[in-house]
Amino acid sequence: MLRIKKGDEVVVISGRDKGKRGAVLRRIDAEHVVVEGVNRVKKHQRPNPMKNQTGGIVDKDMPIHISNVALFNPATKKADRIGIKSLDDGRKVRVFKANGEQVDA
Repeated sequence: MLRIKKGDEVVVISGRDKGKRGAVLRRIDAEHVVVEGVNRVKKHQRPNPMKNQTGGIVDKDMPIHISNVALFNPATKKADRIGIKSLDDGRKVRVFKANGEQVDA
């Protein structure tokens, strides 16, 4: 089961953007995610009239390694680790390590 999914609220725990918080926009592969407002770079873009794009310098969110982010726990207002717990009916759910509460209950 994936510990971090699209739409999760995460906190960056290391690197240039340490402490920033944002939502996961998408997963690139098993080890990289794109987080809203994190690891932002300036990209020089050429105009493309076929796609109705203007040229210039645009800001773009680049992927960040999944080990550099942790899920935000709203109960403690801090970054928290995630565990996997099996329920009695056989389903697996994600739980916070700090207080054992279910993620997205």
